[in-house]
Amino acid sequence: MAKLTLSIEPDVIENAKRYARGKHKSLSALVQDYLKKISDDNGKEDELLKRLNSMTIPDDLQSLTGILKGKYPDDVNYKDIKGDYLKEKYGL
Repeated sequence: MAKLTLSIEPDVIENAKRYARGKHKSLSALVQDYLKKISDDNGKEDELLKRLNSMTIPDDLQSLTGILKGKYPDDVNYKDIKGDYLKEKYGL
């Protein structure tokens, strides 16, 4: 097994040691588990990105693209619209 030296703030180390004791693990085991998890997740993210990039959008869905574009100007504040609607609805 290889060794690794890390620079970590003392209060973070103490909190991590406390957490490790509560899990009945060593701090080294926790760090190792974490590093394994993030490296495994990275592979899953890469696979998901590959799948997403290889997907094609069916023509019937593609035809809906931009269907609502232009319904409201780009500079519309939707909170103002909602406020105006509620004022009208409740007669305020």
